[in-house]
Amino acid sequence: MTVHTPVLTTEVMEMLDPVSDGRYVDATLGGGGHTRELLKRLDEGGVVIAMDRDEEALKRARRQIEDRRVIFQQGRFSEMAEKVRSLGYRDVEGVIMDLGISMIQIKDEERGFSLYSRAPLDMRMDRSLPLTAGDIVNTWSEREIERILREYGEERKAARIARAIVTERRKARIETCLQLSSLLERVCRRRGRIHPATRTFQALRIAVNNELEELSAGLRNATGILKIGGRLCVISYHSLEDRIVKRYFIEAEKQGRLRRLNKKPVVPGREELRRNPSSRSAKLRGAEKV
Repeated sequence: MTVHTPVLTTEVMEMLDPVSDGRYVDATLGGGGHTRELLKRLDEGGVVIAMDRDEEALKRARRQIEDRRVIFQQGRFSEMAEKVRSLGYRDVEGVIMDLGISMIQIKDEERGFSLYSRAPLDMRMDRSLPLTAGDIVNTWSEREIERILREYGEERKAARIARAIVTERRKARIETCLQLSSLLERVCRRRGRIHPATRTFQALRIAVNNELEELSAGLRNATGILKIGGRLCVISYHSLEDRIVKRYFIEAEKQGRLRRLNKKPVVPGREELRRNPSSRSAKLRGAEKV
């Protein structure tokens, strides 16, 4: 069984500083790591509203976390405030947003996130969404594909890759993850350890799941449901996400709505990097409502 290792758990708990009878939102439940850590610090009066847009993640967590203090909710960041208030809570003491894709999702080849999967290009966090990565690759214009590769993947070879995708799909539909990653390996020679398709896959995943817009909406939602003195902790994994979080916190601080808890992001220490190399790109930022 694939296990997802939560990132910066100790640092998140220190920054969140939970009170024993508090109400908290784990807005990205995933493998449940941060929820479990929260439960250790809460008494019988505490509550964790455990959210995820991925129905399969919620099903797994329900089987693994049997605790009456946990309320499971399927929903996106943009639905956070609505979900919390529908449960009868006006505000909460804290929110955790861990923006990374879980190892469980990557290792599940049928989900279509992995570069090496022979499954169809999918990449939907929420399988009720209509748009898949395969739809983008096979139907979007060369210009639009280039745009998302440049904007969401920060891919310097966006034009060359978009052209290669459109040329290839004229011969036959690009069906699987492996087909696409193999094509990009031919088009863009590998340099170092990073696969030449990595940024393209990131861009497609962000586009399919509307991730950057959801992140911005989630930050606003989280701020809205925090009580005064409540804290928001966000872990990002690439520069696009971190930039959005940093700018939002700075602007909210100027407006007197939040106080930043750290000016520079907290990153994993040597020991965590040794135990979990995939944590290397994680950056934690926090803010307190004022």
